[in-house]
Amino acid sequence: MTDVGIVGAGAGAAAAAFVIDRTVPEADVTVLEKSGGLCGRAATRRHDDLTYDYGANYLKSDDDRVVELITETLDDEGLVEVTEPVYTFDVDGAVSPGRDADEHKWSYRQGLTQIAKRLFGRTDATVHRRTRVETVRRTSAEDAWELDDADGETHGPFDRLLMNPPAPQTAELLRTAEWDDPLRETLVDAVGGVEYGSVWTAVLRYPFELDVPYYALVNTDKEHAVGWISREECKAGHVPDGETLLVVQANGAWSTEHYEDDPAGNVAALADHAADIIGDDRLADPAWTDHQGWRYALPEVGVDGGPVDSARDAGLYLLGDWVAGEGRLHAAIANGLDVGERVAYRI
Repeated sequence: MTDVGIVGAGAGAAAAAFVIDRTVPEADVTVLEKSGGLCGRAATRRHDDLTYDYGANYLKSDDDRVVELITETLDDEGLVEVTEPVYTFDVDGAVSPGRDADEHKWSYRQGLTQIAKRLFGRTDATVHRRTRVETVRRTSAEDAWELDDADGETHGPFDRLLMNPPAPQTAELLRTAEWDDPLRETLVDAVGGVEYGSVWTAVLRYPFELDVPYYALVNTDKEHAVGWISREECKAGHVPDGETLLVVQANGAWSTEHYEDDPAGNVAALADHAADIIGDDRLADPAWTDHQGWRYALPEVGVDGGPVDSARDAGLYLLGDWVAGEGRLHAAIANGLDVGERVAYRI
């Protein structure tokens, strides 16, 4: 019996667990997730009759393995495609067509978290939610890994350990790890060198439907306070007919500057920006709002692959979009599939 421990229940972790379970069914997989949800920044909330993806916006078809996984291997019931295009806007708020290069833009009627839920659901993995890992320990006697959580409980020993949190959180766990190996410091430096951009998101509901030809607007010159605006009503099953639900995401600089500000003020500011960009004054006064700050939203650079590769010899695997070097949902899933295959091969 091989015991596999996974820290974090993001999309990459779910894909890795899925591959390990299919390839090495005798392996025992345990997942420790600090939050109450699954799929990391590919997050979904529900409010009354609304369903909305307020982190990652959709899954794009940019990797053949991921496309096959989502459309063929997994149950595609409830899979919905956004057919409206993505337009652009500049620092002055001028909107133009022509950005939409993604062949497919997918979510689910129940939201993007279905990806991780369906992947974990096809495994025998034990998933502990609201379990924050505080200490990582390498046991020399058993040549294995143990994890201590915030409640003082120890998990393991694990023959293989997979770490899926964002790079800064992974680096901190490795920095404080009880692991007497020169590789640890090298790995901490490499992982800690991955810089992230923050994203502060406002969700805005209106009792009317916008008459615009696009699903979303993206700021291509990176100079506007807003980086992204999308319409959740373009996803079947997310918004009641005749209504609008906007997801407005500030750019990195604005998000960092205002991250700790009063949320009501941030929401009002982003609603004003949305009204100005879309050209509809009604949008400055939403009927209902929600918000979320993502401190570690988008990795700006990839990680040095050398130390990450070397860590595998100690049974330690790092995974996620930051390891793939691209802050996109499909990249996280593809990296998880790759890591799962590497773990299964070594087992």
